[in-house]
Amino acid sequence: MDKISSNRPMPKDVEIQINPNRYIVSKTDPKGVITYANAYFASICGYTPDELVGKCHNIIRHPDMPRLVFKMLWDRIAQDKDITLVIKNLAKDGSYYWVSTKFESVKDPITNKVLSFTAYRQAVPNEVKKIMSGIYQELSYAEQLGGMELSNEIFDKILARYKKSDYDELINAILINSKNFKR
Repeated sequence: MDKISSNRPMPKDVEIQINPNRYIVSKTDPKGVITYANAYFASICGYTPDELVGKCHNIIRHPDMPRLVFKMLWDRIAQDKDITLVIKNLAKDGSYYWVSTKFESVKDPITNKVLSFTAYRQAVPNEVKKIMSGIYQELSYAEQLGGMELSNEIFDKILARYKKSDYDELINAILINSKNFKR
């Protein structure tokens, strides 16, 4: 899942504002290949639905995002648990947008096998972006210096600093404490 296209747009410091009253929705197969993208998702990231469907979801991964966050995502999915992440995504033109993303598994009711994942995204307030940007900068820098192992060590220190036990507790506290965030 970590293989990223080499023909990615050059990131630029232009933020796309997300309508807080709309959801960005996508579905992927168990390997992360997009099978559905709603029109709002396509319009925000600048791709047509046809350009998105069939592509690995990391087509929108922003290079500022630490790999550790996506490792946590796939580890959680492997444990058959849903997760909510705060993510900075990359649009086709190089601009970016921040979202809170809840990933849910869709299972076959008979075999209990995961058939797909649905991601529901919504806008996050500026204070959440600021906090998460700082945390992600620390983690990305640690990854550059010492790989995932050092990034994980730094993340444990971040959790201790915020007095939280795991990513879920940290994200929930940050999102809930934000005055403008609606769930």
